Amino acid sequence: MPPTCIARASLRCSAAQAFDLSVDPERFAPLFRGYGPIPSIRRITALSPLAVGCTRLVANSDGSVLTEQVTALDRPGLHAYTLSGFRPPFSWLVCLGQARWTFVDSTVGCEVEWQYTFTPRGALSRWAVGLLLRCCMQPAMQRCLAAMHAQCAATRNPAGTPTP
Repeated sequence: MPPTCIARASLRCSAAQAFDLSVDPERFAPLFRGYGPIPSIRRITALSPLAVGCTRLVANSDGSVLTEQVTALDRPGLHAYTLSGFRPPFSWLVCLGQARWTFVDSTVGCEVEWQYTFTPRGALSRWAVGLLLRCCMQPAMQRCLAAMHAQCAATRNPAGTPTP
């Protein structure tokens, strides 16, 4: 089984609002701040309108530019994509990342799960990828979900109900 990491959070907004935030290039980019050797996102550039098959370029703080291709899109419950174009040293370890976001409304907002699976280049790199995911990627994802939580809380009106 390929190395996988999962981050989960309860957000104080609807699944539709969380979904919209996760796919919005301008609002999402500053929320992913990286962790350790995992770079932050500086900019996301959509090359076409959001749809299955569309491509987006993800410019990172380390100067790398990754290619994201949307593989599933079902608002408000599912957003999935592949990530490729890694540069060394990560490219020596993996050839592809697959991300899957799920959003489910709850009584206090929504539950979000973000899963990343990376395809190692070889059997020997599997342990290094697993370690990097546990020590750096999973914390980076959890940190991003915490930023999403703060963003969702900031968009609530004083009466405590989500704003449109």
